[in-house]
Amino acid sequence: MMRSLYSGVSGLKTHQTKMDVIGNNIANVNTVGYKSQNVTFQDVMYQTISFASGPNPNTGAGGVNAKQIGLGVTTGAISTTITTSGATQTTNNPFDIRITGDSFFVVNNGTQNYFTKAGNFTIDSAGNLVMSTTGYNVMGWQVVDGEIVKGTVSPLKLMATANLTSAPEATTKANFSGVVDKENSDVNSAKGYVSNLEFYDALGYAYKANFTLHNAEGLTDAGGNLLPEGSFYMSLDDILDGENASVLASSGATFGSTLNFTDADGNPVTVNNAILVTYNQADGTLSAIDGTAGATTSMLSFGTGPDQQKFSNITVDFSGSQMKGNKGVMSANILKGDANKDGTGRLLGKMIGISISNDGKIYGSYSNGDDKLLGQIAVAEFSNPSGLSKEGQNLYSATLNSGDFDGIGIDITANNGSMATGVLEMSNVDLSSEFTEMITTQRGFQANSRIITVSDTMIEELVNLKRG
Repeated sequence: MMRSLYSGVSGLKTHQTKMDVIGNNIANVNTVGYKSQNVTFQDVMYQTISFASGPNPNTGAGGVNAKQIGLGVTTGAISTTITTSGATQTTNNPFDIRITGDSFFVVNNGTQNYFTKAGNFTIDSAGNLVMSTTGYNVMGWQVVDGEIVKGTVSPLKLMATANLTSAPEATTKANFSGVVDKENSDVNSAKGYVSNLEFYDALGYAYKANFTLHNAEGLTDAGGNLLPEGSFYMSLDDILDGENASVLASSGATFGSTLNFTDADGNPVTVNNAILVTYNQADGTLSAIDGTAGATTSMLSFGTGPDQQKFSNITVDFSGSQMKGNKGVMSANILKGDANKDGTGRLLGKMIGISISNDGKIYGSYSNGDDKLLGQIAVAEFSNPSGLSKEGQNLYSATLNSGDFDGIGIDITANNGSMATGVLEMSNVDLSSEFTEMITTQRGFQANSRIITVSDTMIEELVNLKRG
């Protein structure tokens, strides 16, 4: 038989393989995270009719090249364009994540780690973050004492019991800020200017502390000193629970000390649980607390009994207040938390949402305003990502030529990568290229079929010699 017949057959088989790859690419044009493949050919082997010879200096004959006949073609490589990114598809699903760079999500079927670019995730009935298509667990790092521990990756159980609620927290800070106007009618009246502080105990129960601010200008203190302009005293009058019942006595609450004054008529004035607040007459800024120049805070303290330990002492900062003329209008008020909203405390919170940041950290949002770190999605990188083995279902596995996964992974931001939520990476199949490759493959297949046809005709002519 003629060698060309077998060359033609090998050409048909190889072009069929290429067509199979092209067909698979086109079929997956809308597959999330799919990476297209391409085929390269190589010649198979050669039959040497005569070997090459070099020039002969004795006879003067020149060298002769070898005579070799090729025996066909085979598939040289099927490579994956794994480093080429696909377009972005917007889904607005918070658990759909696009990953940039050469990194891969790590997922696990219970026994083995796989790797994927497809970030279409969801939460299963057990509260785990999983692939929506296979149910494989998305792997990452856990939180210990509020910090990410980058150890061996493990399933991210976002809806664990401990994550469903945010623990209550007692209020530890408060601030009195705004404008104090000495011409205000309330601050100059017997009832005083009322300011209410809402705060929480360690169990998350809410309370309201009632304070009143009085203009102390013209009063004489216990040392016989006439208090100047810019002097005010603030007293704690009561603390009410959620049912508006007084708990001032049972909480053991104290604020400042007992202040003794004498009014302009010589009558004694005694104020319990009170502090003296003094403002600079030159610019209206805070000058002193209880006569201590430069002091800015006072303490709302509680008792130490078994039933009182649920309360935390509250540091009240007055540095944000100032005395200014404001047509008698007071804007000063006492609020929980400091100027940065730290120490506000909170009641028990229920989870109301989950968000994922660009570095893969997952946060829970709660009804009490708290945000809690729940875990972080880890990623894997390989020295040769094209060496990964396709396993179907948008999954890859490590091979000897891709490099190993160390079981820990890396932070996506380590190599300037990031994650984006509400979007997915689409297939990177280029249809124009695939159709062009399909045309050339068709023509190659057609040409190889002609080799077989012509070779058959030649054999037929040889057979027909006998008839002639």
